[in-house]
Amino acid sequence: MGKCFEFDEKVIAVGLEVRDREDALRQMSQMLYKAGYVRDTYSEAIIRRERSFPTGLPTGENGVAIPHTDICHVIAPMIAVGIFKTPVEFQNMGDIEEAIHVKIIFMLAMNHCDNQVKLLSELMQIIQDQSLLNQLCITQSVTDISRLLKDKIHF
Repeated sequence: MGKCFEFDEKVIAVGLEVRDREDALRQMSQMLYKAGYVRDTYSEAIIRRERSFPTGLPTGENGVAIPHTDICHVIAPMIAVGIFKTPVEFQNMGDIEEAIHVKIIFMLAMNHCDNQVKLLSELMQIIQDQSLLNQLCITQSVTDISRLLKDKIHF
């Protein structure tokens, strides 16, 4: 098991207000870009990929999305976390006809393919933990979000 992943609080947002899915992806990408984790091509790449390969997951009352894109758009690995003020509609990863009302977004910026696969499996554990998802949704502080997730993800 690797060491615990260190979340950067500069790329965690609580009570994020967005117009729609693409606005959500742009705002989250901008946080990663300003913090130096991704290239200026990341935002458009993630939006384009989301249109073709949706990332919404039906996880009960708190829907989750895990958008990601090709490693060539990433400078350094990081996970941006957004908790939306009101749910945002994403398409279901398994059935693009179905809308998922997403409350939590984990935006991945990975610069190695093998890290991305391992990370996705660890995120699946988090996503299946309803009480953790509920805690994330009611938390008001980025520090608390970081603390709740820190020991769940390893590199």
